[in-house]
Amino acid sequence: MNTFYGLMIPFLGTTLGAACVFFMKKELNQKIQKLLLGFASGVMVAASVWSLIIPAIDQSENMGKLAFVPAAVGIALGFAFLLILDSIIPHLHVNSDKPEGLRAKLKKSTMLCLAVTLHNIPEGMAVGVVFAAILSNGGGISLAGAFALSIGIAIQNFPEGAIISMPLAGNGNGKWKSFLYGTLSGIVEPIAALITILLTAQIVPLLPYLLSFAAGAMLYVVVEELIPEASEGEHSNNGTIGFALGFILMMILDVALG
Repeated sequence: MNTFYGLMIPFLGTTLGAACVFFMKKELNQKIQKLLLGFASGVMVAASVWSLIIPAIDQSENMGKLAFVPAAVGIALGFAFLLILDSIIPHLHVNSDKPEGLRAKLKKSTMLCLAVTLHNIPEGMAVGVVFAAILSNGGGISLAGAFALSIGIAIQNFPEGAIISMPLAGNGNGKWKSFLYGTLSGIVEPIAALITILLTAQIVPLLPYLLSFAAGAMLYVVVEELIPEASEGEHSNNGTIGFALGFILMMILDVALG
């Protein structure tokens, strides 16, 4: 039951964020949007370091001076995996009119949703692999630490849900339709987490690689999408402030609860 709650908490964060469309009459203010993008970046970077990369290195301490190898390999594979998905899946970023990925005749709202869905995959994998480590009793990760990661991702999912649903409503879509798209963009997280648990439950020796793989995938999203979107144009300092706040909050959660 703890695992179920842990997998669903991030999805709840996205759903609550998407529900903002019912309470806000106008489009999301650009300053606030940049602040939220920076905040999400900070949370993901801190989670990658404290919840995934450091545990991966700790679990490889029997390799001595080569304890960094699983983490390095996993991060590289995580980046490569997201690079491939980013090149294949048709998607459209907020405040952009140029689609990425393979050409496809999809609605703008669908491609906006796919963009958020794309970088929700590594977040789901990250939650899944830490709970897989707990279920297998071989990861050296505490239940509190796993929930810290889950809560941290849920916090940064809240603005993501708002960032996807608010522009959709502003583009003439109904509030319920915009809410549905925002919510559906987050459903991939518990699905990806569950698949990760099923795949890793029996392969404990690979946990260091899987932890760092999820970290690499999350860092790819930060570098490729979140930080550029938070930094472009005016008010980029808002994104910087948001990053600092998100990083500090996630670090506190991981250290205090882990």
